[in-house]
Amino acid sequence: MKFLFRSRPVVILLGFLIWAWMALIGRTVRWTVEGDAQAKASWESAPGVVVAIWHSRIMLIPAGWTKLIRHWPGRTAPVSMLISMSGDGEPVARAMRHLGVGTIRGSAGNKKKANKDKGGARAVVEAVKLLKSGGAVCITPDGPRGPNEQVSLGAILIAQRSGAPILPYAVASKPAKRLGSWDRFIIPFPFTKGAIVFGELLETPRDAKPEDLRDALQQRLDTATRRAEILAGYELTPPSAGTSHT
Repeated sequence: MKFLFRSRPVVILLGFLIWAWMALIGRTVRWTVEGDAQAKASWESAPGVVVAIWHSRIMLIPAGWTKLIRHWPGRTAPVSMLISMSGDGEPVARAMRHLGVGTIRGSAGNKKKANKDKGGARAVVEAVKLLKSGGAVCITPDGPRGPNEQVSLGAILIAQRSGAPILPYAVASKPAKRLGSWDRFIIPFPFTKGAIVFGELLETPRDAKPEDLRDALQQRLDTATRRAEILAGYELTPPSAGTSHT
């Protein structure tokens, strides 16, 4: 069964279906947007931008892209998303290309699999090069394998090496289906209520401690995510208790 779902015809079909569902969600959900004016100004002025969003919200990522970001001025260089080299990542990569977003394949960092080539070093080099040329890179800082909603140092490494700031990006919709995967992956439904929230931009100077930047990004992503959840209609819960979807 695993081989079947990773065969080329099935991967092509899955990529198309994921793109179609993403596009449907982006166009039919009733979106509330916050923080876009400040984010737009940063997008226009920064030499390169890292956009950070939690892995569980991959199906919601294009909502802000198609509705807002791709129409913002000031950035002519390519926009790409960092996606793991696993077979599971290929349909998502194809869906992103349907949306006009490029892909960088590889994991920014995975100490548990340091003895295996996951394209990490190559992905970092490619992402830094794109950012220095004035592009933007979307990263799930808790991917590809978690822990869930915990920022790893991979995104910080890429941002510091390129000198690019990090823009926290949160999207939520209600109702939505949560899967039992490590990231509690969200499958959004069309014709529902949703929210897009851009958090406070995080500058990443070379002389800053990566751990301090990681903590700052964690706080800003948590804040933006909780705000998006509230705007979408979920009840506020303490950060330590997590969030729940039904």
